[in-house]
Amino acid sequence: MKTIMNKKLLVGLSFIIYQSSFSHAVAQTSDAALEAKIEKTLSRMTLDEKIGQMLELNLDVMGKMTVENAKVDREKVRSVLQQYGRSEAEVNDMLSKTDQQIIDLLGAFPVDIYQGETRRLWKINEEMLDTLISKWKVGSILNAPGSSAATMEQWQQWIRLIQEKSMKYLGIPDIYGLDHNHGVTYTQGGTLFPQPINLGATFNPELARRGAEITAYESRAASCPWVYNPVVDLSRDPRWPRVYESFGEDPIVNAKMVVAEIRGYQGDDNNHIDKYHVGTSTKHYFAYGAPWTGKDRTPAYLSPLMIREKYFEPFKAAALAGTLTMMVNSASVNGVPLHASYEYLTKWLKEDLQWDGFLVTDWADINNLYSREKVAKDKKDAIRIAINAGIDMSMDPYSVEFCILLKELVNEGKVKMSRIDDAVRRILRAKYRLGLFDEPNTGGKGYEKFGCEEFAAASLHAAEESIVLLKNEDNILPLKGNHNSQLSTLNSQFKKILLTGPNANQMRCLHGGWSYTWQGSRAENLSEKYNTIYEALCNKYGKDNIILEQGVTYNEDGAYYDENEPQIDKAVAAAAQADIIIAAIGENSYTETPGNLTDLWLSENQRNLVKALAKTGKPIILILNEGRPRLIADIEPLAKAVVDILIPGNYGADALANLLAGDANFSAKMPYTYPREINSLNTYDYKVSEEVGTMEGAYNYDAKVSLQWPFGYGISYTTYEYSNLKVDKASFTADDILTVTVDVKNTGSRAGKEAVLLYSSDLVASIVPDNKRLRDFTKIALEPGETKTVTFQLPAKSLAFVGADGRWTLEEGDFLLKVGTLSVPTACTQTKVWDTPNI
Repeated sequence: MKTIMNKKLLVGLSFIIYQSSFSHAVAQTSDAALEAKIEKTLSRMTLDEKIGQMLELNLDVMGKMTVENAKVDREKVRSVLQQYGRSEAEVNDMLSKTDQQIIDLLGAFPVDIYQGETRRLWKINEEMLDTLISKWKVGSILNAPGSSAATMEQWQQWIRLIQEKSMKYLGIPDIYGLDHNHGVTYTQGGTLFPQPINLGATFNPELARRGAEITAYESRAASCPWVYNPVVDLSRDPRWPRVYESFGEDPIVNAKMVVAEIRGYQGDDNNHIDKYHVGTSTKHYFAYGAPWTGKDRTPAYLSPLMIREKYFEPFKAAALAGTLTMMVNSASVNGVPLHASYEYLTKWLKEDLQWDGFLVTDWADINNLYSREKVAKDKKDAIRIAINAGIDMSMDPYSVEFCILLKELVNEGKVKMSRIDDAVRRILRAKYRLGLFDEPNTGGKGYEKFGCEEFAAASLHAAEESIVLLKNEDNILPLKGNHNSQLSTLNSQFKKILLTGPNANQMRCLHGGWSYTWQGSRAENLSEKYNTIYEALCNKYGKDNIILEQGVTYNEDGAYYDENEPQIDKAVAAAAQADIIIAAIGENSYTETPGNLTDLWLSENQRNLVKALAKTGKPIILILNEGRPRLIADIEPLAKAVVDILIPGNYGADALANLLAGDANFSAKMPYTYPREINSLNTYDYKVSEEVGTMEGAYNYDAKVSLQWPFGYGISYTTYEYSNLKVDKASFTADDILTVTVDVKNTGSRAGKEAVLLYSSDLVASIVPDNKRLRDFTKIALEPGETKTVTFQLPAKSLAFVGADGRWTLEEGDFLLKVGTLSVPTACTQTKVWDTPNI
């Protein structure tokens, strides 16, 4: 018998310096001098001071938002409340209130409820700030006022004031946190990168590292030392509204990317993080991206084997790489809320891996233990459960009640003092590692590169490597431009382009959620200097050669999926003047619960637009700009070319124009499986028994895996040939390292980059094996005609799997190692079963 797994894979590629640290058994060692400082500080703290360190408040409670020229639009109020799932009674109750009452209740939130233009102004209340720090000893503050981006100067002013109060009253600095998820989300004028799903598509961890490094620099320029990133929730369900926030469906891709990002954010010494780097909060631990319903923050039901083998993998890699903190999944797994699980929070992370960072809740999630999950009778009971399970800091954004109730629990003996000390020790450790005791404020002199051209070029480069070419019939691409004037392909067939579709001329869908505002909406004024797809194509080909007629547009006053009355006839009429049609279709921006959907198909209006344009006989290029794969099986055959730009950030349109024109070459591959139909949602590593042909006999059983494009698929303007796939051992045992080599040749006429993916298949196992598993990858650059040999160092134990008994197992038997269309056999000669939780 024999079988597989996906454990630790160390990779040593001949063409990259990056090496994974997955082989470590436990997280990094601490610094003795730093630990002595922590113990000294802890020893002088009162119980109130300790508990205060465990509370994180929202900045909004320390100030007031005023709205100039405010007049409430009640239809917008209705739409907003319905979008957030409020009942009809709750909607009617809100609408019965006066304008001022509605503004007081909703005005601080990042939603548009007003008629005409307004101006929002937020001012900090120093008296309130004094009270919260001097009386309640609050140790952390988060978020942007109204969840909208502030200027670098405003952040410096606000955080400096918070730190002055913290040092004055506590002698302990605040740790301020922001959702800087793909660049400095909440800081105006900084650099936004492609969303993480795009970085996954690059299969290039160095791009992730560099983007994180720049984001750290620009965060510290705004005096923010802590970011709620990276996100490594495996995006294995295309219905989920946060697919685009992770690196895709595969655990190894997420694991390698998170290690790279942690190094970029935190630098090379996790015990001494300098003023140009930040602490990370890897999230959302774990299985947050696997809701049974596809809806945000709803329960996941997963086999314990899959949890350990796949969903835990990138978080383990993050812990071993020294992530300073982790944020916990808001929902439950197999009926157990993560915030209530001692097994997952304390045993798996803190004990098994000896990880010494701290765990922070997501937004008000301790409250959810009694209000939603019903595993606690009230808030006090919920706090008892969560803190004893291993939560160290409560993001309780609007209330200090946490401090009161936790103190009662300690005095009643329901939460031990040792648990309080452990939590506070972890929080202090993060603050000391960040150097906040010595330098609580950063920014100003030494941060002159904030928002510079160098950083913009890095974002553009990442976008170019993240856009996937999925189809290119008759080599219709590239469309070469002649010095920004006449448009032509290689044979001068095309002269004018019709650009159509709702994503053709707005920035919101290019930068996605978490871009200046929470939902990425109402922020066009902050991205005016960047190019929409229309503007980028005009710059590339000349404005006279681009006809803009969108046909379908989004309703910016509604939910992300709302569209205006379509004007498809106008687009069809405009096609008569064009030689080729580029249809930019997809989704508007969203995140979290407002991004939930009820139908995975791309909107009917958009599909009807493409169908109507196809009848003109003009060739169509589809540009997919979406945060998750929307079904397009009925319109894909109508297109000559398909390009998936995912959510490429502020320079995404420029990157697209460069690629369409052939000024850059495609090199990205799909970071997830793109489904063809709603009843065939699957991932590349499906169980082999999920695909069975028709069986002979009375029972006709037919199960086929149907997909639009597979994980790891992507083409370019050149071609590659794989040959000489070899493994140095025809047989092996668990302690061996397999050296796998393959030659890759650029057989085309253009320079290019190729992501080389190494898979394994376990042919027979004691539990049903996966179809295949990604074990490692790298990316290489090749000139025309050039050949390189790629070498993978694959620990044999990485072929183990979690068996039915929950133990890591490497079984005797046959394996296939696969790269491209090639495969090579090898065999394990001796079964090994581990008694340790991690190998």
